[in-house]
Amino acid sequence: MTYVIAQPCVDLKDKSCIEECPVDCIYEGGRMLYIQPDECVDCGACEPVCPVEAIFYEDDVPTEWTPFTSANVEFFEGVGSPGGAARVGAADRDAAMVTGLPPQEHNE
Repeated sequence: MTYVIAQPCVDLKDKSCIEECPVDCIYEGGRMLYIQPDECVDCGACEPVCPVEAIFYEDDVPTEWTPFTSANVEFFEGVGSPGGAARVGAADRDAAMVTGLPPQEHNE
């Protein structure tokens, strides 16, 4: 099991979760952040610091956002487990379902 980042992160990318992650498993895509499922140690440090409550334990992802579980996995297809987000930096791509979403507005 792992944690999953869902819809509220799209077009926000606050990055508070990145600062809290002790294993550097939260990677930046073009429109949102993604948790590498093989690198996540299920510590939960990221969840309470997310300002838009976009991070869920895999079994607790709300029904309307369950496709984001697959999107988090899809983001890492072809790159596997890079061994830490800081090593690879931001990617200029997203999972297909995220790419297809309309722009999201956030009240900050």
